[in-house]
Amino acid sequence: MSISTSVSGPGELRMRMVGRLVDAGVIEDGPVAEAMRAVPRHEFVPDAELRAAYRDEAVVTHRDPDGIALSSASAPGIVGAMLRQLDVRAGHRVLEIGAGTGYNAALLDTLVGPDGTVTTVDILPEAVREARARLDATGHTTVRVVLGDGEFGDAAGGPYDRIIVTAGAWDVPASWAAQLAPDGLLVVPLRMRGLTRSVALRRRGDRWVSEDSAECGFVPIQGAGAVAERNIMLGESSVLLRFDDDRQVRKAALDEALDRPAHTRWTGVRPPRGEATLDFWLMTLPGFCRVILMDAAFERGLPRALNAWGSMGAVQAGTFAYLTARGQGDARELGVCAVGADGAGLAEGVAERVRAWDAERDSRARIEVHPHGGAPENARWTIDKRHEQVSVILEP
Repeated sequence: MSISTSVSGPGELRMRMVGRLVDAGVIEDGPVAEAMRAVPRHEFVPDAELRAAYRDEAVVTHRDPDGIALSSASAPGIVGAMLRQLDVRAGHRVLEIGAGTGYNAALLDTLVGPDGTVTTVDILPEAVREARARLDATGHTTVRVVLGDGEFGDAAGGPYDRIIVTAGAWDVPASWAAQLAPDGLLVVPLRMRGLTRSVALRRRGDRWVSEDSAECGFVPIQGAGAVAERNIMLGESSVLLRFDDDRQVRKAALDEALDRPAHTRWTGVRPPRGEATLDFWLMTLPGFCRVILMDAAFERGLPRALNAWGSMGAVQAGTFAYLTARGQGDARELGVCAVGADGAGLAEGVAERVRAWDAERDSRARIEVHPHGGAPENARWTIDKRHEQVSVILEP
């Protein structure tokens, strides 16, 4: 007796991918869903296995000599979420900062239709060549693909009704404001002390005011606006600490920390659900960073981090801490694991911050980008940037 197995074709895989995003509430069953059903993602990531092209995962396409990602095709979930934020309409003029594979530009081209225009800018010559070729091969021949530094946008194609940035941006440069039409919308993955949020911003006088935000992660922007992330690997590929600036860290002391017992403090607090503000409360901790645990960390006996990708945490001297959890369902409880010379002290310090957040856990974050010294009176936290300041306001 023979058993036959069927392999789903790209069309069926594409329909399933979109169906999952709609069912999860990431996108509505409307124009964005239709565009994602129409554009074959696998044509833009030809080196990826067919099923991988339609998973909700990023596909890295270019790396530097050290293996750090320079360009990628973002996961379909964040692509759809950002397009939902962007609210593109037929006939719009759209600027994309970061061409990547060209997939997002193809979606934008589908959304704006024959009466709209799409310009996409990338700083990597190889990305520009590949995006141009793939857009042409899939019928999106009118998209302008420009080699340039996204910090300066592309004035020749403006003014734009919409600008979307597909790389982690440290600042919101003046060129984007200058090239955006009145009442236009900017969607940008904004980096804030190690957090990245895709923020939908409108210009209001001398400032940008958010209308929506969503958690995300992106390759940092390159060129004149670059501020590199700093990655420190501890204990023979056990724990990766990622900082959003060039602060000084005593790596040798942290390597030694892994030889000490871990201290865990349970907080009595339920983990957040959906888009929560907990990370904003943690970002003011000295040494705030992202903590990513590798398989070797579990072999050392460390508890798993709160999320599969890791957790936000903190480093102080020769000690690091991160969030963990125990229990199931509504009985889950947040904890803090700290490893190092002052494990007990740092664990309790982070736990106190978690409990403080719990008292305002239902609040939502509104983000403003404004000139230095222009923070609103109700700003809870303000972050200095090169060109401006970013304020986070908590609202009921």
